[in-house]
Amino acid sequence: MADLRGIDLNLLLVLHNLLEERNLSAVARRMNLSQPAVSNALRRLRQVFDDDLFVRVAQGMQPTPLAERLEEPVAEALALVSSMLNVRDAFDPATSRRRFVLALSDVGEIHFMPELVALCSRQAPGVRLEAVRLEGAELRRAMEAGRVDVAVGVFDELGAGFFQRMLFRQNYLTLHRRQYAEAGPHMDREAFLRARHLIVTQAAPYGQVNQALQRAGVNLSEHFAVPHFGAVPYILTESDLLATVPHKLALAVAARYGLATLKPPIRIPNLQTNVFWTRRLHRDAGHQWLRERLAESFGERQPAA
Repeated sequence: MADLRGIDLNLLLVLHNLLEERNLSAVARRMNLSQPAVSNALRRLRQVFDDDLFVRVAQGMQPTPLAERLEEPVAEALALVSSMLNVRDAFDPATSRRRFVLALSDVGEIHFMPELVALCSRQAPGVRLEAVRLEGAELRRAMEAGRVDVAVGVFDELGAGFFQRMLFRQNYLTLHRRQYAEAGPHMDREAFLRARHLIVTQAAPYGQVNQALQRAGVNLSEHFAVPHFGAVPYILTESDLLATVPHKLALAVAARYGLATLKPPIRIPNLQTNVFWTRRLHRDAGHQWLRERLAESFGERQPAA
């Protein structure tokens, strides 16, 4: 085991912040230090690890391969030390001023954030929530480095190495404006496939919807498209288009914008929404409070109809 007596814990804090900010001045401001103090800490870190750790590039400081490998263990080590020092501190939502970062999809922001913000206003007025959109390897790295507390949604890339809890399963509904005479519960498969569709191209979890439409014979390139869900209800209120979206979102949007729904006459796999978190936050009292609120507010014992 390496001799730990010559390592200052504050050096790991500097390294952690450098890995996040990639800029000496930004780290100095974040840690309330002078830039020479941060430069000196980086010099000492280079001696400890016998590696440059960061090299200057036009955009800031580029981490070396060794520094990138250190990102997760350094974040985990600091979290464990923090947990140890605060082991006697219980999380009190009424007085806490903690900030939680949630990775949500476009649809997730619309579905989860309004109720979560209202819940915090009632139970935890000092707690702040921040939603971010990350996917794939970027999301995994952010969670492992402690920059994201929980991911809520359909994130197939977060499997091994993460805790997870199912919130609910749901199917899909197709939205349309009420004045669209050809749409409605009577709409058969042939009419559905002949209709004009509004395709969501980027917002997860629309991939399987678009795949189902293609399998049924819909040429996506011949239809209208938007990258995310946010504009969909506004567009539907002004035109005779169909937009197939997750069941829960369809009901919420239909009520708010005066739209109607129909059950799509094509087969689309059900959608399962989970909460994901890392091992190092598993026993954190504040994190447990957040996870329980998510389960109480959105969890279901039975799959959605």
